[in-house]
Amino acid sequence: MSSDGQTTGRGRDVDIRRVYAGNDSATVDVVAVEEPLEVRLGYTSAGSRVEKSISITMRTPGNDDELAVGFLFTEGILESPDQVLEVWHRGPPVPGDSELRNVIRVDLADDVAIDLDRLARHFYTTSSCGVCGKASLDALRTQGQFMGAVASSPFAIASDVLVGLPEKLVGEQEIFGKTGGLHASALFDRDGSISHVREDVGRHNALDKLIGRLFLDAALPAENYGIIVSGRASFELVQKAAMAGAPMLAAVGAPSSLAVEVAREFDMTLVGFLRGERFNVYSGQARI
Repeated sequence: MSSDGQTTGRGRDVDIRRVYAGNDSATVDVVAVEEPLEVRLGYTSAGSRVEKSISITMRTPGNDDELAVGFLFTEGILESPDQVLEVWHRGPPVPGDSELRNVIRVDLADDVAIDLDRLARHFYTTSSCGVCGKASLDALRTQGQFMGAVASSPFAIASDVLVGLPEKLVGEQEIFGKTGGLHASALFDRDGSISHVREDVGRHNALDKLIGRLFLDAALPAENYGIIVSGRASFELVQKAAMAGAPMLAAVGAPSSLAVEVAREFDMTLVGFLRGERFNVYSGQARI
């Protein structure tokens, strides 16, 4: 009997044929679950409650509330957790998983004003599709309430502590160990202790989940912590870390040119190619 479609946690069993050294056999592999998530806003306009769909992203189910509010915060829509009344799933269940919903609604307090025109402009300038440039930097300056925390943070970490973080991160990645197919973002302190880890098929989603958790806990700005990501450091990830007030972003992979530009603009420490006993420092050398 086929086991295709059976979900175990955030991995899904699929029947495969495994080929090795000229031999092949039937077996079962675990792949990371990827499903769409539609984020909707509920808010008050002209005295009435309104619902507006604002985003659809492909994500690994789990921590969807953190993903939704983290996304809204890093896009400059939310400023504090007291603006959020409720976050709840809605819509029909996904076939094969009665507990999974692919629509989530964030209900805002009545006094939270939503400028839809500004919202559309902001999404355009902060997208990772190559628009970026000066418009994105200007948007960060105007929307990033914790930018001052980045530059003034006293956070520092020893290089021998920093190089131990990737191994610790892998050890904390529960789903990656089963599937090998997920990105991760984690929060670490100056002693190299990791306090929060979030995983997702999308690197930006993993970071939004992490920041969303801190947002809901009223733990922002993250001025006394660094963030490590399992892949490369794109503009979008540096932007999100800066919005959260984190003074350091360390990446296992390479940074992009715009990621370096943003880190230098806001005095963030940016580390890339953090592997084994080596790493490159692209900005903010004084914190290491």
